[in-house]
Amino acid sequence: MRLLSLLVTVSLTLAVAYYIYTPLPDAIQQPWKLMMLDAYFRTAIHGLISESSPGPVPGVKVSDITFAGIPVRVYEPPAGGEGHLRRGLVYFHGGGWALGTTKKGTYDTINRMVSDELNTVVVSVEYRLYPEVHFPVPYLDCLAAAKHFLSPEVLAKYAIDPERVAVAGDSAGGNLAAAVAQESMSHQNNDSMSVKFSVQALIYPVLQALDFNTPSYVENQYMPILSRSFMIQFWVQYLNADLSLVPQFAVNNHSTLQHSAITPELRSRLDWNVLLPQKYKKNHKPLIVEKGSHGVLKKVPGLLDVRAAPLLAGPEVLAKCPRAYILTCEYDVLRDDGLMYARRLQDAGVTVTIAHYEDGFHGCFSFISWPLEFDVGKRALRGYLSWLQNNL
Repeated sequence: MRLLSLLVTVSLTLAVAYYIYTPLPDAIQQPWKLMMLDAYFRTAIHGLISESSPGPVPGVKVSDITFAGIPVRVYEPPAGGEGHLRRGLVYFHGGGWALGTTKKGTYDTINRMVSDELNTVVVSVEYRLYPEVHFPVPYLDCLAAAKHFLSPEVLAKYAIDPERVAVAGDSAGGNLAAAVAQESMSHQNNDSMSVKFSVQALIYPVLQALDFNTPSYVENQYMPILSRSFMIQFWVQYLNADLSLVPQFAVNNHSTLQHSAITPELRSRLDWNVLLPQKYKKNHKPLIVEKGSHGVLKKVPGLLDVRAAPLLAGPEVLAKCPRAYILTCEYDVLRDDGLMYARRLQDAGVTVTIAHYEDGFHGCFSFISWPLEFDVGKRALRGYLSWLQNNL
């Protein structure tokens, strides 16, 4: 009986260790903590956003209201400095357009910190998520809330300087922030959005869905928190496509040369062989398929829609975009999306600050408090706050 019990215990221990263990690069600090976090994420995917966080920041007033019918949480800094206008910031949370909330966990903590430390009115948008909705609904929710916030009447109500308003977001929220920033600066919106964003802060943003074989997608395809297959699944869900397409997307069969809609000009906008520095290209070769899945673009038109894929926007659109802060992590499938967007913005004449974390991984920005605390996360957050302090 004792032998049987021992065998069961050993078997369970080995099974748990096998489930948890993921080979990680040497540069990753606290690897076992990250492995356990990833195992938790895989077991209960709705745990993507850490709910462990410090207590409320004293003095910050928090209100759950609606902007143009969209639920938002507004953070107002402590009273003081009467007569002086304050900064404003709109934040879109991450979670693959399917997970997350601004009302608890790290997002709530970070927005309170921004409001308190930077004397900023922060509006965090509770846009609708999959499976309730698909693209373009989350984007339209975010745009509607941003338009409402940027109206002169609302800015005046909250005593915000119209020259100091930012838009920011992480991961899928970075995608939404980039898309909203582009739209807010376009000619079509000059009448409806007389106030423009002065800066944008994009935290490891996801920006395109045509090439899932960039160097960072290949190198980090099995990395914890956000693997390549997870990211493709999030895209397929967001664009209301059939999940059976995930394997086709993984080998770029959805963006073959036979698709005339993907013109050479369009391909150049995400040509990592041109847009990435050599240190990131290494010895990787572009995966360009001549013939693949037929009719994918007709079934999934969002693949070429710049509101879903901001990296595909033309140079004339990028040239109007606000100054940018783009945070990227070495061990992240989305690293090259951010780096390519930074290069394209710079080529269009936009001032860009690239904050690259050599020991960073996707999601680290959210892991800043015990027990899910990583030093790189705290450094990433401090860098974000510092940039906003100096540029907003």
